[in-house]
Amino acid sequence: MRRTAGPLLWRALLAALLVALVGLLPWLARTDPARTVLRARAGDRDPTPEALAAVRAELGLDRGPLRLLGDWLAGLPRGDAGRSWISGAEVAPTVLQALGVSLLLTAVALAVAALTAALVCARTLRTGGRGRPGGSGSAVLAALPEFLTASVLATVVGVHLGWLPALGWYGPQYTLLPGLALGLSAGAVLGRLLDDLLPGAFAEPWARAAAARGIPARRVARQAVRRTLPALLPNAGLFVVGMTGGAVAVEQIFDIPGLGRTTLRAALAQDLPVLQAGTLALVLLAACATGAAHLLARLLIGPALADGALPTLHRRTPAPRTVLPWALTAVLLTVIAAGLPRDPLALDTGQRLRPPSRSHPFGTDALGRDLLARVAHGAVDTLLLALALTAATLVAGVALGLLPRLSGPIADTVNAVPPVLGALLVTALAGRGPGTPALAVAAVAWAPLATHTSALLAQERAALHLTATRALGAGPWYLLRHELLPAIVPPVTRHALLRLPGIALTLASLAFLGLGAQPPHPEWGLLLAENQPYAERAPWSVLAPATVLALLGALAVSTAGGIGWPRGLRRGGW
Repeated sequence: MRRTAGPLLWRALLAALLVALVGLLPWLARTDPARTVLRARAGDRDPTPEALAAVRAELGLDRGPLRLLGDWLAGLPRGDAGRSWISGAEVAPTVLQALGVSLLLTAVALAVAALTAALVCARTLRTGGRGRPGGSGSAVLAALPEFLTASVLATVVGVHLGWLPALGWYGPQYTLLPGLALGLSAGAVLGRLLDDLLPGAFAEPWARAAAARGIPARRVARQAVRRTLPALLPNAGLFVVGMTGGAVAVEQIFDIPGLGRTTLRAALAQDLPVLQAGTLALVLLAACATGAAHLLARLLIGPALADGALPTLHRRTPAPRTVLPWALTAVLLTVIAAGLPRDPLALDTGQRLRPPSRSHPFGTDALGRDLLARVAHGAVDTLLLALALTAATLVAGVALGLLPRLSGPIADTVNAVPPVLGALLVTALAGRGPGTPALAVAAVAWAPLATHTSALLAQERAALHLTATRALGAGPWYLLRHELLPAIVPPVTRHALLRLPGIALTLASLAFLGLGAQPPHPEWGLLLAENQPYAERAPWSVLAPATVLALLGALAVSTAGGIGWPRGLRRGGW
């Protein structure tokens, strides 16, 4: 009973703290909520003292933030989440309707993700883990930003071909394109994580014995997937919550009234009742998703987890010898070297949106600036900062993941916060500055890695070889250094490298909040965002930075294939 009550109380405390921070957001950020609300209601109305005083009196702002938060919390047991400060409508029906829309969209996206993950793992399943793991195609797919995929699908499939509706939310057919935009990249990431574990499952004694007895390979492959799914399910739960509340760009492009767009508008307008209710709904969804993932994982593993009778999924294999990482590095360095001598800020309005040519190999943007120069100059800041953040989040994720009772509820709560709201909270607490975007990204990017670490740790602790080593007198430090870390760090590092392009894009997505790189800075994600409106007329303006970003993803994953635990660190006595 105590084992269950402790995590529940810790999770409830974190949820209450998050909702309280959201309720105090305008005051933490030192902004006037009356001015923000007035601007959201009527942007053309002057914020005169009289108008601001009327808004404060209407909303009761003079009573102070703590009194407002207390009144809002007091109404929750009665199902009363207050009224919107902008529209005056009841908050509870609005948030529940938006949550229903997002859950339906998430269900379609999960179906797409499952199919994509199956395609990524198809070769490993077909060869029984004997072939090389999935190639760089999945890494390219994982690196593509959701808003770019959504824009291409809406323009090509929805508008040009007319196969599916591109805008609105009026029936099941309207879920397909946004579901594809959300599910493709998520499925690529989950597929790579699953593909990383499958060779270890196929190498276990039961799989070799089944093959020797002539059991059909398809049946063995199904059992191998079942064996590896428990280590993947916690991350799948994070994806469910992330897609429900974080699909802001996709919902904006396809005009979907989901919870992500609702919380975005509430955050920018400081509509606190809607924002608090949306945040609370996401936190509760995170708790439910985590509980379901852990329950399903225990059902799949069975009593072997408690009995310490699991074989290890960790398989030490020699690093694959391939020239692909060197070839991709050479291409990336060639692009950077060719563009650095060029001026990324030189304007030539007579050369606007020119296609690729000898003088402009990547074409030009809407202001006539050379895209090769902008991609090359943006590479330095983008790559260095993204690499530094990836390393920092990897260390934090592994360290916190080794303490699952402490970090599990924190990771679920952090992942439930929509990206825009997370950035606003970090800015309010830390202030605006050159390091604020990196801090905002680092505050949430560790959560998937910690969850992955905790899932692998739970299974590795139940491994037979660990039980035997402990029985022979091995102490906790020896087990951690020589058994647990060698099994956990390599796959989590490969996971971190797979998310490297996503970190680079997340940094750029904060630009519209006034954080991070601002125009005309040639940052890769910013190049994608500012050229997106011209994707139909001048597709090269988007394809150039997207291709280099996908190249970075392929390079990260191909390099990660050779990552292992240093042999020298596996020696030593108890």
